Amino acid sequence: MELNDILISEDSDILYALKKLNNIREVSGLILFVHDKSERIVGSLTDGDIRRSLAEDADINKSVGLICNRNFVFKYDNKGFLDLKPYKNGVIKILPILNDEKRLVRIIDLEKSVAALPIECMIMAGGRGKRLSPLTDEIPKPMLPLGNMPIIEHNINHLIRYGIKKIYISLNYLGEQIQDYFGDGSQKGINIEYVWEDKFLGTAGSLALVDEFKSDNILLMNSDLFTNVDFEAMYIDLVKFNADMVVASTIYKVDVPYAVFDTNENQILDFKEKPTYVYHSNAGIYILNKRLIDKIPKNEFYDITDLMESVVKDGGKLIHNPILGFWIDIGKPDDYIRAQELVEHIH
Repeated sequence: MELNDILISEDSDILYALKKLNNIREVSGLILFVHDKSERIVGSLTDGDIRRSLAEDADINKSVGLICNRNFVFKYDNKGFLDLKPYKNGVIKILPILNDEKRLVRIIDLEKSVAALPIECMIMAGGRGKRLSPLTDEIPKPMLPLGNMPIIEHNINHLIRYGIKKIYISLNYLGEQIQDYFGDGSQKGINIEYVWEDKFLGTAGSLALVDEFKSDNILLMNSDLFTNVDFEAMYIDLVKFNADMVVASTIYKVDVPYAVFDTNENQILDFKEKPTYVYHSNAGIYILNKRLIDKIPKNEFYDITDLMESVVKDGGKLIHNPILGFWIDIGKPDDYIRAQELVEHIH
């Protein structure tokens, strides 16, 4: 949907407004934003506004500038974090974002958007996926179907719900299939750029191939995950704790089937019978400050764990944020089967 589809001049009449409202698609609410001759937004117009006007005098030729809501809710575009929670319980479904001249920059569909994060994302999608062979012999692992769409598309749709509009996808093995499927991202209302690895660069090496990220913080994630991770919670923790990087973590339990001794040389001081140890483990999703990318060598193999180690070694702040929902790393056939079973129950 183009912004012009929901814009209308204050001099337009009600009949024209009805036709425009009737043609609105792809958003949760039927609404137009009314502008003056300088294209500044002066009000909002819904079918309810029109009904009230027609009930009053049945004048279908009245200009919409006379009946629009000039006390409409909007936010200025400050490029920073926008907390949507105060608007979620209100009656509005579409939140307009205006620039300093009060011209419409974009809209946020409050029924489809969980958050509006000011970050760009890199999805790592260049791996071979050998453990899923023969499924991945002719199809890249991110494009394996999960329900009614490829694995990677679930992740892209989840990113979109959090307001992330710029996504880079790093490609290598059979990457043409991914590029052909998503194109430039315009069909999803986002912008996608592709970063081609001439050789495998590890789980962070592709970050150094991007000329310039526009956002101060970058989300990096593996493409073969199936998860409902809360990106907003990760971002808020990054800012709240002034961290250099936040890592999404998942619970990993180890059940020891025997008694475990606490010893001093050969003396048993205490013991635990069949204990369970719980660890927070790396879930393959990260938000990092853009300046950390300077640490990554260009066109060299470099894993994200190397960058994490560098942050800790240099006295930086590395934190984790637990995933409270579901998370499956689709690396083996059993994982793929489990993800296929889960997707049937959540859609």
